[in-house]
Amino acid sequence: LKMDFLGLKNLTIMEKALLIIRKSRGIEIELDRLPMDDPKAFELLQKGDTTGVFQLESGGMRRYLKELIPTRFEDIIAMVALYRPGPMDWIPSYIKGKHQPDSVKYLDKSFETILNETYGVAVYQEQILQIAQQFSGYTLGEADILRKAVGKKILSMLEEQKEKFVRGAVAKGHTAKLAEEVFKDVIEPFAGYGFNKAHAACYAMIAYQTAYLKGNFPDEFMTALLMCDQGDMDRIAIEIEECESMGIQVLPPSINESDVDFTLVAPGKVRFGLSAIKGVGTAPVTEIIEIRKKFGLFTSVQNFAERVTAHLINKKLFMALAYCGAFGELGERMQLVENFDRIVAHAKSHQGGQAQGQVGLFDDLGDADAPAFVLAKTRPATPMDCLRWEKEYLGLYVSSHPLQGLRSYLAKKVLLTEKITKKYLGKNLQFCGLITSPKKIFTKSGAYMMQFFLEDPTGRINAVVFPKSYAMFAEKLKEDHIVMINGRLDLRRNEYNLSVDSVSAMSLESMIERAKESGLYNPEEKVKRQMIVAAPDEVKKERTTTDDEGMVDDGTHEAPKPENTALEPIGARLSGDTLIITLPYQTKPEVMNSLKVILLSHPGVHPVEMHLKQGAEVKKIRVPMNVSFEGTILEQLKALFEREKIG
Repeated sequence: LKMDFLGLKNLTIMEKALLIIRKSRGIEIELDRLPMDDPKAFELLQKGDTTGVFQLESGGMRRYLKELIPTRFEDIIAMVALYRPGPMDWIPSYIKGKHQPDSVKYLDKSFETILNETYGVAVYQEQILQIAQQFSGYTLGEADILRKAVGKKILSMLEEQKEKFVRGAVAKGHTAKLAEEVFKDVIEPFAGYGFNKAHAACYAMIAYQTAYLKGNFPDEFMTALLMCDQGDMDRIAIEIEECESMGIQVLPPSINESDVDFTLVAPGKVRFGLSAIKGVGTAPVTEIIEIRKKFGLFTSVQNFAERVTAHLINKKLFMALAYCGAFGELGERMQLVENFDRIVAHAKSHQGGQAQGQVGLFDDLGDADAPAFVLAKTRPATPMDCLRWEKEYLGLYVSSHPLQGLRSYLAKKVLLTEKITKKYLGKNLQFCGLITSPKKIFTKSGAYMMQFFLEDPTGRINAVVFPKSYAMFAEKLKEDHIVMINGRLDLRRNEYNLSVDSVSAMSLESMIERAKESGLYNPEEKVKRQMIVAAPDEVKKERTTTDDEGMVDDGTHEAPKPENTALEPIGARLSGDTLIITLPYQTKPEVMNSLKVILLSHPGVHPVEMHLKQGAEVKKIRVPMNVSFEGTILEQLKALFEREKIG
């Protein structure tokens, strides 16, 4: 039994959104009765504002949606089916057909009734079955056997089905040449990866429903999205940025306003839940919230200490609430932290006295002999202290960001991550940002290297420091340190990757001071948190110019035609940031074991693809390991192929 966890998660998001809508607006929404032509839903899709929209939120999908300008539910079904390896190449044809119906061409007139709804592009398995049935006389059962044969790519079955298809087409009055063309250009490509329309329609319905809720009830939908992704800080960061772009504030936790989970506290305002704080369990915060709901808001830290059961005010819980800013209305963070012993002592004393009946009916008169509740004075926390604590206890910066206000200043000094395009690949560049999520890696050669994210005010990218550079700059590569980095830009799995050559430590205070002196400091600007990914189009050399930052600009023109992998020679080669290893389909197990040993002995960050050739077909497999291009990996692979007489 296979469970579609992606679909189930989105059903949960919608269910929570409907509950929040009911609570905040008193409206009941029935998803199975939504209008299928809602203007706000389609406007959202046309703009590519699809964060949180099922199946439609990747960067590539957003760009295609903007080009397509979907106007009907059938467009969503088609995009869900087409946006996958293989059929993705036909998305431009679908888009062109929608906007220029006169440009649509059919190999045979009989195809028009079958492919008209998808502008001449075969998108669904059902269309392939219909073509085989109508063009070549197949029964539906025979057509399904054809689809399976193509999908499995077994040469003997393919040849058998091709002969049957051509015979059937000739018998229906078509030429053998046309039949072979249809088999090659329509049946083979689409039967191998065509999506079942019913499946695509189910996915598209969830996509449309999430788009409808986001477009019409943005506050409630984004709150539900945050609730369901709580704990996944990468997703939360993306969703907070989306909220900000939509005019929705995501506020830090508050002892007086937060619920257990993310909560919509007012139009356009979502509050972090107390359970999102690291080190805070659901049970104690639930009890604290119940006390607040029953007896009213906490008016001071003294009031909190006297009302919340003393056993709940343990050091771990109290420190987490104080450090992350949840006591913001009750006192200054550092003062509360430094006075923990005094606060907990007061709680125990006050509640102990009540338990013994020492206050009783005279509560309102106070206790003349009780010592005054006074907190010792301390140095207030700096803005950077507060941000560092937010990062530690919430997993990300919420109220601000260390580099907020420095975007214009840094743009004059370095390349901002949002300005990255493929024209910079392979070039030595300079960035400035914050080190987050550093991971120290011990290599098989006995040396250390590091991977981390580099964040600036406009986004973040992956960075890797190989052993030679790590040995020189290890002391500067610490969590939350601000650094100036020189390195080479590469592309890995559609994400940019910076190979670090040198690192310089930077002073945030000095940067802010110089930015203010230059008139380039704007503390109100928004900080973007998105991962910088590559656009789907390819960059080609056309001309060379220099931009304002002294970087090389290669220009762009049309994307290259896909390479014919069937013509690949046996062996190993580099393709961009990927190691491609091409072998015969039936390669001996001992050779594969030797190959595995070589790959494991060169750990790194570059992906590996195995291309297995069987006649004219090539099967591509992503190898579950990454390698380094440094050293002798290519020479070792070449020696292995020569020794085994492969190729």
